[in-house]
Amino acid sequence: MNPTRAHILVRSIGLMLMAGSAWAGVTADEAAKLKTTLTPLGAERAGNKEGSIPAWTGGVAKGPAGAPNSLPADPYAKDKPEFQITAANMAQYAGKLSEGAQALLKKYPSFHIDVYPTRRSAAVPQYVQDNTFRNATKGELVGNGESVKGVYGGIPFPIPKSGIEVYWNHTLHYRVPSTEFGMKNIIGSADGRRTLGTAADNNNQAPYYYPDGSAEKWQGDYLLARFTNKAPTFKVGEALVIRDTVNAPETRAAWQYLVGQRRVRRAPTVAYDTPDFVASGANYFDEVIGFYGAPDRYEWKLVGKKEMYIPYNNNRFFNTPEDEAFVPHHPDPAKTRWELHRVWVVEASLAPGKRHAVPKRRFYFDEDTWAVSMLDGYDAEGKLWRTNFVFPYTVPEVPALVSDPVFVFNLQAGTFSCVQCINGGYWRSVGIKPDRFFTGDALASDGVR
Repeated sequence: MNPTRAHILVRSIGLMLMAGSAWAGVTADEAAKLKTTLTPLGAERAGNKEGSIPAWTGGVAKGPAGAPNSLPADPYAKDKPEFQITAANMAQYAGKLSEGAQALLKKYPSFHIDVYPTRRSAAVPQYVQDNTFRNATKGELVGNGESVKGVYGGIPFPIPKSGIEVYWNHTLHYRVPSTEFGMKNIIGSADGRRTLGTAADNNNQAPYYYPDGSAEKWQGDYLLARFTNKAPTFKVGEALVIRDTVNAPETRAAWQYLVGQRRVRRAPTVAYDTPDFVASGANYFDEVIGFYGAPDRYEWKLVGKKEMYIPYNNNRFFNTPEDEAFVPHHPDPAKTRWELHRVWVVEASLAPGKRHAVPKRRFYFDEDTWAVSMLDGYDAEGKLWRTNFVFPYTVPEVPALVSDPVFVFNLQAGTFSCVQCINGGYWRSVGIKPDRFFTGDALASDGVR
């Protein structure tokens, strides 16, 4: 049987097996808050009482135009830092800093946090707002939370009651339906040097957010990715396709094209805590884009919401040439923007009978987008081991806040990985490609060298 067709068959069987054990959405009265006290995606519409977090007024729907096929321009280029957090003064801000951020401040004297005025730039097209309102009462968790149904084209659980619902809000947060971008995976070593893991042309597609779709027509695929390496020389031409679906138990299918072998092979280990060969093994596959993959290895506990300093609106960083954007051991703090935002805190602990290299994680999800903003990972002894920071950037013309690039710091080894850095690259929203473009068969037919 054709591998792609077999994959679709397994996913369909998985959905049927998971039809039972569902948890329904909120009441109509609760959903009505999305038009009053809450934003259309479920964040608090009001600012905080101190005024340091402003009210949400629609986000950034327009901004400065960049050159054709360039990176999105910085809509807040005139902003200046309000204050700076360093190892010397971080105690007074500790309540709003993640444990990972504090560890970096202690570990590297060159690291500091410049805090800018909070700009609630998150915005989505109108159809995403409308779909989110519908999802609020229709969405359901199924299969012990390992899948969802009754949702489409918006945040599935904008008024969450559990940690697993917040996980799904991140996994299905708004993505531009089809994009092309040039990216790099940059590796930082313990001695302060920086090397290129890979540079690639990437294609991402989000079937869950196709404007003409519906919950009734959606087949479960939510993120399709295909990229082709263009550097370094020994990796040129290698390619990878990943298809992610909510249809457990087979939630991911992946195919890799290897130039030396001139063939495509299935890549079932491109998931969970497998070292990411695209980034020379410097991070795990599920650390890409903050968290990338299925939820089944963990139990997800909703801790609550709090105000935290997180990276935000980092258009300026990505428009900075790579050699100017980094210093030894970390990105240049002078080029990096942090802001005060409300985040949902979720703790993930290893589920019974499951294994993972990082047995405990603490997530911080941005309330305005539901995307992961920070993640701390702990080893088997409960010691802080890894800390991840997502660097979102605004794309006013969509409108969208893109939350893909992530820094993964291995605090014990003194290394870091910058995944999907677009410095020196390009980004563009494009027309939707045929589904067959994201298959192993397409890799085989397009393979060269």
